[in-house]
Amino acid sequence: MPGQEWDPARRGADPRTGHGPARPPAHTAPPAGAPHGAAPVRLPGSKVPIGPGPRRADGRSAAAPDPAGPATGWIRPPAGLTGPDAPPPTGRPVAGTGHAPSPAAPGPHGAADGGPTVAAPAPAPGHWRPWRFRMSNDVWGTPVVDGDLLYVTSFEVHALDVGTGRRAFKTRDVAWSMAVAAGRVHASDGPTLYALDALDAGELWRLQTDAWVYSLKADRGTVVTGTRGGGVQAWEASNGARLWELTGAQTDFETPEAGPAVHGDTVYVWQDARLRALDARTGTERWSYPIGDAASCGGVPVRLTPAEDGYVYVAAGTRILCVDVLSGHVRWHFEAPAVFLSPPAFAPGPSVTGGGVYLADYLGTVYALDAATGKDRWRIATEARQSIEPVVVAHGNVHVGSGSAMYTLDAVTGTPKWRFAAGGEIVGAPAVAEGRLHFGSADHVLYTLDAAGGQLRWKLTTGGEITGSPVVRAGVVYACSKDRCVYALDAAKGTATGPRPSS
Repeated sequence: MPGQEWDPARRGADPRTGHGPARPPAHTAPPAGAPHGAAPVRLPGSKVPIGPGPRRADGRSAAAPDPAGPATGWIRPPAGLTGPDAPPPTGRPVAGTGHAPSPAAPGPHGAADGGPTVAAPAPAPGHWRPWRFRMSNDVWGTPVVDGDLLYVTSFEVHALDVGTGRRAFKTRDVAWSMAVAAGRVHASDGPTLYALDALDAGELWRLQTDAWVYSLKADRGTVVTGTRGGGVQAWEASNGARLWELTGAQTDFETPEAGPAVHGDTVYVWQDARLRALDARTGTERWSYPIGDAASCGGVPVRLTPAEDGYVYVAAGTRILCVDVLSGHVRWHFEAPAVFLSPPAFAPGPSVTGGGVYLADYLGTVYALDAATGKDRWRIATEARQSIEPVVVAHGNVHVGSGSAMYTLDAVTGTPKWRFAAGGEIVGAPAVAEGRLHFGSADHVLYTLDAAGGQLRWKLTTGGEITGSPVVRAGVVYACSKDRCVYALDAAKGTATGPRPSS
């Protein structure tokens, strides 16, 4: 709970030994009454079930109805409805009552299954209602919001209108990985890499790779892929032309977060026990540093954060290094007693105002380092932490999810400000905006707290674990759940209805 003390001595075990702290199952079944293959959802107090969004834009004929769940729907009933579950008169949900609707009687199936075009009821003029979109399959990772569309992967790439939740399009092809940049959606089904127009899904180009794509990133007109067996490739984003290829890289950890990184005009790869900085367009090596192999890096991936101060901050096992982006010169290095699973977080400005380098090791110890010298300014223990997400630094605070609790520390002094205990392990990274902190948990709940004091503002209980990290844009928080739904909620009021939120 907010303000609760915690024991700095609590520790976990070394992940290299396999005796780390207990973790929740990889998949938690939805609670009774909320099966994946559910019929249309009826909102509390409403006689009308949630209607699916528009059919996918591939021109196929509608399939026969089946018991799959609906697609787009409003979280709360329209204004004027009465009943025990209608919105409170204040328009603000009571903490703990923001449950996702439960399935009810059979009806038309969802748009994700090619069902009939039955739109959810439109909100009153000038009003906006939170919405959710139910997929046919599991939703993966963190949603991407670009302009008026939200992109998410659920076997295919789905693009949803941020205002209504109606689906603009879905891809015909499977998408195991996705990157959205410069008006294009880049995706891969494994051996195939393709690019689509981000507005209408028109295919721009398609090609076959030589191996399975496990990592996909795009920046400044360059698409960078990591492929099984140690391959790294760079492609021209506009037409798919291969720019260069590297072999024997990233072989120890072939996961999306540990894959090659691209930032601006530089690609960073881990090859032959060296961290290499390559020109993104030509593949020419600019510099390399003997970072060590997987064993010397504690059996964990090398994670890095290019920062706006002209340096890249690297976590390599128990070491943190500050490396000049242009020359490769190591400005300083810091040694910790435990390995880091997540990359460093950089906050600009002098240390007296909260600037510096912040990170947490797998034991849950949070460190604040001086960005210029690497000096250990302060450190404080939280709970054992298996997250691969960096800590979040915002408005003079350091926010870190450790175990099943969210901690907030003063960025200057390290003084604990508050601790909020969730009902399950914290998932992803928190999103901080407009004085509010949003995060998800394995207890199926999306939480919104006061960022300064830790008080619960509202929460929404979904039908499954929250996946990825929430995203906040223009006063709306977007999140995905293992109940196969994408949610859009008023960042300040949760499921309450009213004028369209603004940032």
